[in-house]
Amino acid sequence: MKIAFDEQGLCPCVIQDWNTGEVLTLAYTNEEAVRLTRETGELHLWSRSRNELWHKGATSGNVQKVRALRLDCDGDALLALVEPAGPACHTGERTCFFTGDLEPPAPHEVLPALERTLAARKAERPEGSYTVQLLDDPALTGEKVREEAEEVTRAAREETDDRVDNEAADVIYHLLVLLHGRGRTLADVEAILDARSR
Repeated sequence: MKIAFDEQGLCPCVIQDWNTGEVLTLAYTNEEAVRLTRETGELHLWSRSRNELWHKGATSGNVQKVRALRLDCDGDALLALVEPAGPACHTGERTCFFTGDLEPPAPHEVLPALERTLAARKAERPEGSYTVQLLDDPALTGEKVREEAEEVTRAAREETDDRVDNEAADVIYHLLVLLHGRGRTLADVEAILDARSR
């Protein structure tokens, strides 16, 4: 991989979540940072403000395991696909891009946000939560998946496109709850689909 570093020896690096596709931050890298990233499997960058190498998460513990490095067509920008161990932003936010036009969320942000909500319900267990009720009763969750699958099938045969969309959303929600109840995530299912498509 031949990177075209600029006159300061730097290259912009977009950091993207391997599992969700969400952009976490934009930083800079140099030749040494790329070498260390490849050697350690964890993201290393160049801090322009501190003028030094930066092992992402070395202080906070929020390291980023690098799954792939990709170069753009001109060779002057890098994409790091990572599995973050915690928030990417120094503010404690999951991503550095948490201000600006946040509504409506982009389509690719919806399922990752839902999975974070399910994980929060599982951990925090708010009283009266339908999700917690489902997580505590795997048989009920399985029955709801079956029921919603029947409803989307019926809607596809007999009802409007809007009804199909709504029933499909119900299937996806209940299926994700079922997965989380088993300690699984959408990424686990996507890995199977990826393997099957090869």
